[in-house]
Amino acid sequence: MTDGGDSIRVMHPLFFQVGDGGSIPTSPLQLRIEPCHVRLACALNELWHSRLPIVKEGNILRNRRSVCFAAEYDGLFYATALWSDPVAANRFDEGATMLELRRLAIADDAPKNTATRMIKIMVMLIRRKFPDVTRLVSYQDTEVHAGTIYKAAGWTQETVSTLNEWDKGSRKRSAAQSSAPKIRWGKRLA
Repeated sequence: MTDGGDSIRVMHPLFFQVGDGGSIPTSPLQLRIEPCHVRLACALNELWHSRLPIVKEGNILRNRRSVCFAAEYDGLFYATALWSDPVAANRFDEGATMLELRRLAIADDAPKNTATRMIKIMVMLIRRKFPDVTRLVSYQDTEVHAGTIYKAAGWTQETVSTLNEWDKGSRKRSAAQSSAPKIRWGKRLA
């Protein structure tokens, strides 16, 4: 991955170049975590997500609520996240007041514990932006992740699910990006 002006990782390629070209964050406390445009979040997710690189901008924006975040240091991005109403909100009693972490992607050169720090900051920002949201959920792919970030951020393991096909008769969907069992993690906000 390059740091050049043509890289999606460069924060403002048209306005300035990255610092001195050697400065890297050594702690997640150095990262500035702020909302970003969904298009940027999707592009960064595609660069870094280990298992689920495909997320369509429209699948995030068509929800009543959505927000995306990026973590930046010295003009470079190191992490991104995409949130929206839950994909299966109709399966939850409180689906109308929930938000789902759809993707969280971290660059290989990000400081250790970036994901947990980012989750903490995003939860605080979501509470301010969406005071009606009472619960957060996210799904962990068991083939590639251990759930450590959720445990460290104080989330609770809720259930383990196997692949459910989304094709419903005449409504064909894209092939699943992962068929591994998923663990649903949750965090109560109210």
